Amino acid sequence: MSIRSSPVCILDEVDAPLDDINTLRLRKLIKELSKDTQFLIITHNKLMMEIADYIYGVTMQEEGVSTVISLELKEAEVYA
Repeated sequence: MSIRSSPVCILDEVDAPLDDINTLRLRKLIKELSKDTQFLIITHNKLMMEIADYIYGVTMQEEGVSTVISLELKEAEVYA
């Protein structure tokens, strides 16, 4: 990736087997590579979500009805 970067990279639960220290290392690597590549990361890990610019989630408040929620983290900081 450092020689010939891809425009988009999709990572699905790559952080699941990692402990917190290694998750932080992965975050650092993703931040460095994100200068040239856009990352779409599927995760449940809060540490990974902290580096996101946008978060998209799917919730089911009513049985059988899924709702997509999106949040720009810079916007959320204003409300926090």
